[in-house]
Amino acid sequence: MLLTTTNSVEGRRIIQYYGIVSGEAIIGANVFRDFFAGIRDIVGGRSMAYEKVLREAKDNALQEMSEAAERMGANAVVGIDLDYETVNGSMLMVTASGTAVRLE
Repeated sequence: MLLTTTNSVEGRRIIQYYGIVSGEAIIGANVFRDFFAGIRDIVGGRSMAYEKVLREAKDNALQEMSEAAERMGANAVVGIDLDYETVNGSMLMVTASGTAVRLE
């Protein structure tokens, strides 16, 4: 499954459009991780705990979107958009959406 943020794939022709597909992931961060991440942020360091959670949520959302496209018969998703939101201040929601297509 080819995933791309562009609307086309260079050198490949889109032969069928299946429609919009999306995947969502909501991940909660635990209290201790939040506490230590806050301390790191105050001293200017990177919050590795949050970065790991963010990567996991993104990967899960992309995987879910990819599986939805495969069920439709697609072999690629183009025009992918990733949105990040916090829910209730302690949870992270990542949404991936794009257009499922069949490439030559």
